[in-house]
Order: sequence, then structure tokens, then C-alpha cells
Amino acid sequence: MKRIPGFVLLFACAFASLPAASAAGGLTLPAGTQTILDHIYSGRSDLAIPEAQALQREQPSHPLSYLLEAEARWWEIWCTASEYKYGMTMPRHKEKQASDHIYLDLTSKAESLALASLAQHETPEMLFYAGMAEAQASRMYSLRGENRATAREGVRGREHLLRALALDPTLSDADLGLGLYNYYVDTFSTIARLLRFFMGIPGGSKEEGIRQLERAMEHGQLTQSEARFYLAINLHNYEQRYEEALQIITVLVEKYPENPMFRLARGDLFGKLGRKAPAIADYHAAEKAQFPSPECRQKVQQLAAAGLAAQGTGTPAGGH
Repeated sequence: MKRIPGFVLLFACAFASLPAASAAGGLTLPAGTQTILDHIYSGRSDLAIPEAQALQREQPSHPLSYLLEAEARWWEIWCTASEYKYGMTMPRHKEKQASDHIYLDLTSKAESLALASLAQHETPEMLFYAGMAEAQASRMYSLRGENRATAREGVRGREHLLRALALDPTLSDADLGLGLYNYYVDTFSTIARLLRFFMGIPGGSKEEGIRQLERAMEHGQLTQSEARFYLAINLHNYEQRYEEALQIITVLVEKYPENPMFRLARGDLFGKLGRKAPAIADYHAAEKAQFPSPECRQKVQQLAAAGLAAQGTGTPAGGH
């Protein structure tokens, strides 16, 4: 089994928002949110970040835009922290970066705005925002190896998401964060289990976590793509259910073919299944992708080269 650091995937991001046309339960969405999300999942942080910042200027007291900007920045962080090991492209523990504070400031701002709103009036939507802000902070702490901060933020996020779902059972987006919590808590290493014991971290169930991820993927308003990605990653890394993971990730590749991280994930799965030609095709597609971040573009090329080398094509440029 290949170990993913702590909570690095503990929660993915989902977003809701402000007054707009209200659905029957669940979340409400303002115009433009889906466009920002599509830019995020397409790997176009150069478009998504300015769009999120424009929303911040329009609605400075609402958490949505800060969560959106943090999510856009997270994909660049995911990219630059990734390594190719054991036939899989995944982020590993890395030293803190000067830019980490930008991301954490965004999550802190979103959390404080959501909590201020909740102090006035409790709503499922603001509980959801608070939970997702804490979840976003948790994954950054995990990536940097700060286990106690990771656990603290993760548990707080879980509490807010549970309360949100209790108030609105139709809020399937909350199943994403809860599903990842349940899954990863049940796959802790021995050291992490000791941390869980001493810090009083609630337990979880991998099976329930998978079911919750499936519900978010099928019924979430905002988390369908995010839940799909993390479910594919989990089925690959922990369950070795490669064929099922391949089917799940292929939907994202077809919807967002320009995102090289999705291409790399599918190439890895083709490789595990012994399908050399499509694996090479995906690695080449990732290699040619034009990520807006030069650092990330260089890292993707290194990751793709490592994947190609594993298939007996080309020379590895970093990775194992």
C-alpha cells in the first residue's frame, strides 16, 4: 500500500453561495460560480483567481469567493508538490513555502466570515462554508506535515459538515468532506492512530466514506467533479480497484482534457492495467499541456517523463 501523507486529501472543495435562484434545499448559486469552477478544473488558475477576486470585491462579506480562490491555488500546490512513485502521481510532504500564507489567509478569511454569519443566524449553507474552509486549511497542514494542526482543523470541519447535513439532508455536497474524513481516518498509519487516540479524533469507516463520495459525485451541486477525482485516487491508491478508478477518472479527462493532472492520473491507471499505448498517449498529452504557472508546467513535464520512462519510453526527468 502506498501511503498518502495524513490528511493531504482529507477534504476536497465544494462551494455554495449567495442570493440567487434558490434550489429546493441544498445550496444556492450565484451567476458565474460554475464558470470559475470550470476554469479551476481545467487548470486555468490564471482565469479562476482573478474571477474569484472580482467576486470578493462584489461580495466582500461572503465566504464563497475566498474558498474559490483558495481552491484555484490548491491545484497549483498539488501540482508542484507531486512526485511519481510506485506508479502513481501524488503530492508528498514538502517543506513550507513562502506562498503558503496566501492560501491559509484565504481559508482563515472564509472561516471567519462564515462563523460571523453563523453567530447571527445558523444556516446549513454557512455551516457548509465553515466546514469547507477548515477542511481546506487541514489539507495544507497535512501536506506540510503538521499533524496536530491537520487533525484539529479536520475535526472542526467534520463537526460543521455534520451539522449542515443534519439541518439539510439534501445537501449532498457535504458528503464529500464527510466521505473523505471517514475514508482517511480509517486508513491511518500506526502513528496517526496514536495521534487520533490522544487527540480524541472521531473514528471513521472506509466503506461509508466510499458511499458518501459516490453520493457527492452523483448528487452534489458543486462537488461532483471533486468527489470523482478523489474517489478515483482512493480506489487506485488504497483499494487497487484500477478498472473502476479508470472509469471514474475518464469522465473528468473527457470533460476537462486540458487539465494535465487528470491526464497523469489516468495515465497511471492505464499503466497499472498494462495498457501501454493509452498510458503513453495520456502522458504525452500532459507533457504538452500549457499550465499558466511556469513552475507547475515544468513539474508536469517531469512527471510525464517519469511516467513515460516507466512505460519504457523516454528518459525519466525526476520521479522513481
